[in-house]
Amino acid sequence: MKNYLEGKSIVVTGAGGGFGKLTSEKAAALGARVVCAGRREENIRAVAEGIRANGFEAAYVKADVAVKADMDAMAQFAVKQYGRIDVLVNNAGVMPLAFFSDHKTAWQAWDRCIDINLKGVVYGISAVYDQMIEQGQGHIINVSSIYGNKPVVGGSVYQATKIAERYIAETLRQEARGKIKVSIISPTGVPDTGLSGSIINRQSGIGIMGQNMKEAVDYMTDMQNRPELKDREKIGYYFLDPEAIVDSIIYMINQPWGVNISDMTVRSSGEPFVI
Repeated sequence: MKNYLEGKSIVVTGAGGGFGKLTSEKAAALGARVVCAGRREENIRAVAEGIRANGFEAAYVKADVAVKADMDAMAQFAVKQYGRIDVLVNNAGVMPLAFFSDHKTAWQAWDRCIDINLKGVVYGISAVYDQMIEQGQGHIINVSSIYGNKPVVGGSVYQATKIAERYIAETLRQEARGKIKVSIISPTGVPDTGLSGSIINRQSGIGIMGQNMKEAVDYMTDMQNRPELKDREKIGYYFLDPEAIVDSIIYMINQPWGVNISDMTVRSSGEPFVI
């Protein structure tokens, strides 16, 4: 298969860890010129330096996706660095799962969730839109979630932001038809990204796991003794590793300009989730 990443200028938000770090590294290894963006400068600097140490091309820029001026500056930096922006991966996100009865402890995290997951996507698209239209081509990828597929208890604000990401992507695709490709990828549970650290109430997972809640908790505590649950080659593979999602993001990018993979949900074959 032809390598369509080679030479592309790709901006990745939330590049200091998780999906963002892996996406930056894999894209650069395929010849892309990557701008790693994130709030924690030491993290994105380390990612960019690691990419360059391996002989590939990367730069970094400190940017909070919830601050419009930061996102505008990020786009300007990318253009100054590489002359264009071919792809924006809106990856930065938090997941403050909680019930409405948790509102007293959750409201500040919910506010931040709206700022990052929703405003951050709007600001990211707005920052690169004019450049991509002027170039005559571009590609925006929103990293969403299966929580955006169906409303369930315990998701509340988080799933609302992910549903919004889907609607924003579909609207942009219609508005920028023939100029900007738009994709949305919806991962299921990926414990190793660190995203679970933003959960407010651990019991809120019942909405997405339903009758499998107890089994999932038991399996998570016993994964070391159940190697088949962690083996991608086995049909019972239980929780996805981050690389499975990143490979799908790279696959979305690695298409000719005339082909747009607009929507993808990625699951493990044995996953416990019911939506």
